[in-house]
Amino acid sequence: MPVTREVAATLEVPYTHAAKVVARLQHLGLVEARRGRGGGLALTSAGRAASVGGVIRELEGAGDVVDCDGAAPCPLRGACVLRGALRRAQEAFFASLDPLTVNDLVAAPTGPPLLGISGGSPAARMGAEGPEPGGRMADTHRLPPRLG
Repeated sequence: MPVTREVAATLEVPYTHAAKVVARLQHLGLVEARRGRGGGLALTSAGRAASVGGVIRELEGAGDVVDCDGAAPCPLRGACVLRGALRRAQEAFFASLDPLTVNDLVAAPTGPPLLGISGGSPAARMGAEGPEPGGRMADTHRLPPRLG
């Protein structure tokens, strides 16, 4: 199973950032993180069934695309029509990802190449049997680093 440090190295992000994301995913019940020998990261059943749009909403929060009220507030914010349009565009982006699940990302035909990104054989990462009937991954499915 990949560990947080390997995920950070593969994604070329600071370990502290990866650790925060993994902790958030674990808190949401999407990832199981085990410490020690034989430990690592694994998707939970809820993680496999999770909507990609929902996961991104949870991780990104409900904030605006542009911070109009920040340290140097925009002088046009009171009459701006762009702010509402950007908010609608952001929700349309999330909504377009809602029907897609994490399992969809790791199921055939894209799953084997995606799972192979981190090295090792895709069959080993997916479990010897591969996806269960209907495209659902076996409970032994390991989290590919690109999804962490």
